[in-house]
Amino acid sequence: MTTLPSLLRTSLLLLAAAVCVQAAPFPDELKVGGFAVGCQAYTFNRFSVFEAIDKTASTGAKVIEFYPGQKLSLEEPTVKFSHDAPQEVWEKVKAKLAEKGLTAVAYGVVGLSKDEAASRKVFEFAKFFGIRVINTESVDAIDTFEKLVKEYDIKVGFHDHPKRPDHPEYKMWDPEYILSIVKDRDPRIGSCADIGHWVRSGLKPLDCVRILKGRIMSSHMKDLNVPLPSGHDVLWGTGVSDVPAILDEYKAQGFEGPISVEYEYNWENSVVDAAGCIGFVRGYGAKK
Repeated sequence: MTTLPSLLRTSLLLLAAAVCVQAAPFPDELKVGGFAVGCQAYTFNRFSVFEAIDKTASTGAKVIEFYPGQKLSLEEPTVKFSHDAPQEVWEKVKAKLAEKGLTAVAYGVVGLSKDEAASRKVFEFAKFFGIRVINTESVDAIDTFEKLVKEYDIKVGFHDHPKRPDHPEYKMWDPEYILSIVKDRDPRIGSCADIGHWVRSGLKPLDCVRILKGRIMSSHMKDLNVPLPSGHDVLWGTGVSDVPAILDEYKAQGFEGPISVEYEYNWENSVVDAAGCIGFVRGYGAKK
């Protein structure tokens, strides 16, 4: 028969384990409006990493999310930045971040391999930059990278692209599917909640966020002009998504980021639009 002291001891051990996997909160100096919100460098994929850093800094953001394969700089356009780049390239990017006062907080969407050595390269890259979340769609590698999540204390978020009628086997768009994958896994494995792609899939983002309560590791925020696959990005708060309600739900869940502005429209001149999205969150925080 289990005694009360042993039950209490078990409960305390479980509580201690839960505390151990809680990431340290983002410092206030990295937040805007209460969230660690910045730009996904893909917003500036017509430009180099160095230019993306400059442009992100000019929006008023304090954080940035990188993606693999972007050219390094105007001076070295043939050099690609990723976890496969030599460390001297990483050093150049780290110095550029310091120059602009930005912090890298996420990386993706990047493939993770069943091969532990290959996946470890991504985690080593994240460790080098202090990145907190790796965003992927590599469901088949979860047994491999779950071990690395525990070892490195770095989160992994499963990203959702839109539903694909011509590829019914693609299920990442469905938050219930994501939940089924992660519910019995390490608490640091969850969703990279792409709001706009849920809209393109015919879903209500607020419902999706609630389904994934406690399992949102990062977010790509988009607000679209129409609730159709053809919808394009507009300033947050002017489209079809209830962005304030989504931010309210994030706050209620204790999720403070990273949130990335992934503005996939007006590609050549999107800095003002991205800054407007950052400003929206600043205004949201001021009202709260």
